[in-house]
Amino acid sequence: MYLLALACDYDGTLAAEGAMSDATRAALGRLRESGRRVLMVTGRELPDLKLVCPGLDLFDWVVAENGALLYHPQNDQEIPLAPAPPEEFVHALRARNIRPLSVGRVIVATREPHEQEVLDAIRALGLELEIIFNKGAVMVLPPGVNKAFGLEAALAKLALSPRRVVAVGDGENDHALLALAGCSVAVANAVPSLKEAADFVTSRPAGDGVIELIDRLIKTDLAEIQPARSV
Repeated sequence: MYLLALACDYDGTLAAEGAMSDATRAALGRLRESGRRVLMVTGRELPDLKLVCPGLDLFDWVVAENGALLYHPQNDQEIPLAPAPPEEFVHALRARNIRPLSVGRVIVATREPHEQEVLDAIRALGLELEIIFNKGAVMVLPPGVNKAFGLEAALAKLALSPRRVVAVGDGENDHALLALAGCSVAVANAVPSLKEAADFVTSRPAGDGVIELIDRLIKTDLAEIQPARSV
């Protein structure tokens, strides 16, 4: 068995319209029974994720806030991987009356068309922050913090190489995640650029595509599509 773990995006990948189906949950359970690890890598903040996705103990680790926060469901442990957002930056965005606006342990998020206001605030304060886009979402994080960064931290906890991981996603912010993994997969509803970058594109969208991937992974270890890479 070469591929020892599956790393999945949540919205648009595991979940459709915010909810994960029972069939997708069952497939993840089958994958765990095969001896593999299961990780979620999402842009969502943890409190919101717990509301929309109960039963996170199905996952060995959850990478939240687009790579900025590790969560271990088995003991409810949270591990921030970067500093909290600067207070003056949050105050500046609130003063501009930007809505929606959410502030996590590390991430600050809003939606288009507020990206220019966010960029203006970063420049005015002389801060070193990056903006990451995903299907209308505007996420602000410290430099270098992305899904690949968070997944690397989670894999270190499991003593696993990224080359032994298959990653699946659907959005612009999943490029770093797929680039890190030994085998990269885009679901059928993924943005065109992610499909072009992936080793394999499922024939079905979202959770159904993940089920398709899991069934192939258990049956063949994806030997028919896995890039020739050393361990």
